[in-house]
Amino acid sequence: MKSYDLDKFKGVTVAINSCYDNNGNIYQEAVKRLIRFLINKGVSGVYVCGSTGEGLLQSIEERKQVLEAVIAESQGEIAVIAHIGAMTTRDSIELAAHAERAGADAISAVPPFYYRHSEEAVQKHWAAIMDSTELPFIIYHIPATTGFILTTGLLRRMIENPKVIGVKVSVASTFELERFKSICGKDFLIFNGPDEQYLAGRVMGADGGIGGTYGCMPELFVRLEQYYANGMMKEAQRLQTLINDIITDLLSLPTHSALKEIIRLRGIDCGTVRAPMEEVQQSQIPLVMKIHEKIMQTIGELAPVGE
Repeated sequence: MKSYDLDKFKGVTVAINSCYDNNGNIYQEAVKRLIRFLINKGVSGVYVCGSTGEGLLQSIEERKQVLEAVIAESQGEIAVIAHIGAMTTRDSIELAAHAERAGADAISAVPPFYYRHSEEAVQKHWAAIMDSTELPFIIYHIPATTGFILTTGLLRRMIENPKVIGVKVSVASTFELERFKSICGKDFLIFNGPDEQYLAGRVMGADGGIGGTYGCMPELFVRLEQYYANGMMKEAQRLQTLINDIITDLLSLPTHSALKEIIRLRGIDCGTVRAPMEEVQQSQIPLVMKIHEKIMQTIGELAPVGE
């Protein structure tokens, strides 16, 4: 069994938006421009075709197209995690095999959803995915949307497989995050999921975060990570508060489409969202503009690191 470089996955990992053309098809050139934008802003990695990326609204072939564009542009400059979660084990295995061929650094998956699967069924599903590839595997724990709770008992059984290198913990409390880290130890990655508690997650043991709002304000999360890493807790707390002001405004809008509108204002046109996701209405554009202005003002006022 090969060993994995865990350090490459630490820090700020952006759950990227997928990009569509005017006909609603995957627009690979826009994906590449988005990846270059994020690399230039200093992020550590990207998480592809997850919740923010609308992966579960796309066909298997479309998800492959997005990942291929990401890897073609990133060329190893940042870590690429491919979300290959699907309703069927067969589809997840196909996506996992493709991710390995394409050159992804890791795969990740939600549990199979809609049907109420047992812990044993979910464990078998994830094990089958891992058996199909040599890539490391990151569990995606987001019970609010999947309806499945990752218990500590199942987690203990999962980490018996050395391919399991981490968990993305998307729950409102840092309690589970801290418990998972305590159980799995320092040589296991815990990713904070809720963007509004990035700092809290880091304090409670997370090795970094994976988040969707990072994409429209990567500079803020990169600086937040730098503040934390350098022990600048007063600055970190203040910045998290400013970020949360922005997130609060975003949550009053159709969030996925609002993110894309702000990213458009930052120079990258990702198209619209895929139905049935809700689009931003014309009456909401002034608030989108206000959020963009707030982001740019906050970036301009960031305190330097080390002072």
